[in-house]
Amino acid sequence: MNELRFWLVLALAAAFGCAAVWLAWQRRAQRRALRDAAQQLRRILDSCSGEKVMLLTGERELIALLEQINRLLTDRQRLSVDYRRAQQSQRRMLSNISHDIRTPLTVMLGYLEIARLRGEESPALEKVETKARQVMTLTDKFFTLSKLESGDTALPLEPVNLSELCRETAVEFYELLTRQQFTVDIDIPSKDVFVCGHEESIRRILSNLISNALRYGGAGRYLGISLKTQQEQALVCVRDRGAGIAPEKLRHIFDRLYTQEDSRSSALGGSGLGLAIAKSLAEHMGGTLLADSAPDEGTAFTLALPVRAPAQKERKS
Repeated sequence: MNELRFWLVLALAAAFGCAAVWLAWQRRAQRRALRDAAQQLRRILDSCSGEKVMLLTGERELIALLEQINRLLTDRQRLSVDYRRAQQSQRRMLSNISHDIRTPLTVMLGYLEIARLRGEESPALEKVETKARQVMTLTDKFFTLSKLESGDTALPLEPVNLSELCRETAVEFYELLTRQQFTVDIDIPSKDVFVCGHEESIRRILSNLISNALRYGGAGRYLGISLKTQQEQALVCVRDRGAGIAPEKLRHIFDRLYTQEDSRSSALGGSGLGLAIAKSLAEHMGGTLLADSAPDEGTAFTLALPVRAPAQKERKS
């Protein structure tokens, strides 16, 4: 009797042991499967590929979970395709509209020029010409932005003397800064800093940032321009001490056609395209354009471009 009881207890212990080992193996297999699925999902999301999560398992719960994950991936990919198509359609529309508007404006300005040469000048004609040129400028900005966003514009990159370019751009605004009684603080190192970029694009970005400081930061009567190198980047900071930008507006400052409410007046003349173009140009040169602002303290825009030390024969001054 005792011997039978012993073998019964031993059999039960063996059964429990086998069950524990099987459960442990199952849990380990489930953890491995979940880990593999998580790695696949991370890779798919990071690469934005059209793949699906594939896993060999007999667990019904895991199979059901993977089915739902793959449904989400399919929806995500469909939305991504729809978004890209909408963006391309919008860019083509902007390009076409810009082209269609520029043609009659060019003809109109040509007739106004002929009228001036004939001596047919009047305040009304001057106003018409002024407005026509404003619309032409706005149309050119639309056209430039649509070409940049569509990838139709290739910027040839070469060594650019950023130090000299900052000085030249500041000098171009000297008369306006003096007339408006601005305090100008320029901090550019004596040793020239060269970057890999497109000179006219950099000049356009700097001019836009300085113009914005004059237009929207005029209350502080201060303009600061600084240049420094940090790691492998050259950083140009243009700052003012104006009213600043609220955080909820700052996050949209580079959006196309976004303007603050007070910039919609004709006196300030904001179009909402300048910063969008500036940011796009910076990114086309492998750089970035960031904004930092605090209400009642001022705004700072920082342009970062990759540093390049050109050979002596390539140097520009």
